[in-house]
Amino acid sequence: MRCLFLLFLFCDFFLRPGALGQVKPNVLMIAIDDLRPALGCYGDQIAITPNIDRLANRGFVLQRAYCQQAVCCPSRLSMLTGLRPDTIRVWDLHTHFREAKPDAVTLPQHFKNIGYQSRSIGKILHGGGNPSKDPESWSAPPIHDNVRDPKLRYALPKNLKGNGLKRSASESAEVSDDHYIDGIVANDSIRVLGELAGNKHPFFLAVGFRKPHLPFNAPKKYWDLYNQKKIQMPKHRSHPVNSPDWGTRSWRELEGYTDIPEDGKITEAKVRELRHGYYACVSYIDALVGRLLAELERLKLDNNTIVLLYGDHGFHLGEQGLWTKANNYELSTRVPLIVTAPGQPKGNSDAFVELVDVFPTVCELAGLAVPRGLEGKSFLPLLSEPNRKWKTAAFSQYPRSLKGNRHSSHGDVMGYAIRTERYRFVQWQNWETKVVVARELYSLRDDPHEMKNIVNDADAKAVVARLAKRLAKGWKDALPK
Repeated sequence: MRCLFLLFLFCDFFLRPGALGQVKPNVLMIAIDDLRPALGCYGDQIAITPNIDRLANRGFVLQRAYCQQAVCCPSRLSMLTGLRPDTIRVWDLHTHFREAKPDAVTLPQHFKNIGYQSRSIGKILHGGGNPSKDPESWSAPPIHDNVRDPKLRYALPKNLKGNGLKRSASESAEVSDDHYIDGIVANDSIRVLGELAGNKHPFFLAVGFRKPHLPFNAPKKYWDLYNQKKIQMPKHRSHPVNSPDWGTRSWRELEGYTDIPEDGKITEAKVRELRHGYYACVSYIDALVGRLLAELERLKLDNNTIVLLYGDHGFHLGEQGLWTKANNYELSTRVPLIVTAPGQPKGNSDAFVELVDVFPTVCELAGLAVPRGLEGKSFLPLLSEPNRKWKTAAFSQYPRSLKGNRHSSHGDVMGYAIRTERYRFVQWQNWETKVVVARELYSLRDDPHEMKNIVNDADAKAVVARLAKRLAKGWKDALPK
């Protein structure tokens, strides 16, 4: 008890404003579901995202950031623990990381343990079930972490009459921002931000927006920002040549909606509608982010708050004949990652970073010790030297079942991918025997859209051998020397 009392006094002294003239920075972490780099600050010519672009202009943009597995639960739990999917043994939507790592300390838990007020609003760990819950991470019960009410997902009468959570795949309704769950999350985040501003201790506030996740439902005014005819159609709508089934199998997320054919064959009109809806949702979330950042400024917290905004994984909108995520390709694994921090320069970097790197980076930005055993590398040095030599590759993975579209646990076959400056190499291997069942190789210099698997080309043998060796060595071999 005496030790606990001394620890409390230590935290109270060093975290209180004015202690030794040092004020620990707050952290505002904004997670956006299914957001690929469809933002103006990433060069997207369609996206209307003035608020996130403004954040990027005063912060630091990581142009080549990658998730570790392109589906919500494994990606989020990997990032929040600073450990890769094979370490936490989370590869599906139903497994909690504490089953394999009961003593793991999450990023918000680490801040809570040294005296921060750690709060969660919206979708942070996951959107439902046991993996969405982790009481150890938070100072107070999360808000809106599990939302299953269709009335918060849909607004139109035809959709409110349906059954289940999946009705139409998109919706444009004359409603306010506050009708859908993300508007409610924004309102409560602003309220909690005001409460935290009056607290004597710094805060770690995690805000999770669910859009642009399907269904693509947003208030009509955000649809009206775009001329659907000017939204480009996918340049390549077929699977990559010579691609294995393991690489391109549909996860059947989109096919579950009532206006999408069971066979997944979508008309050109529906493709245009879905792409329009995705961008409408991106602009909707941008407006909510803008409100949150405006409140941060109004409360005069912006000069002492680290702001981290990221997407949990990328997204396909018909490119490569694929929809949603659940694969190892560039569009599903590359994510937006923007950070602003007190006293740090603004800019951008093309260096490879991974979401598993976020944990140690935020710790160093806040002046906290980095826990031992993390499997990410702090990218703080890039902020002051964006062009320095850094990681030589990024790693991702995705499992498949021998039969069916969705896997459980590690699946029957695991696809391990390495993304280097020039190539993406994927090796699919039987989980039990480790026998390689398929390989993919794409030259991103010659084939930036990854449309031809050249793994069997005669002149690719040396490249395949080299990248297979690098993949076997793993992520540690790619770290800056």
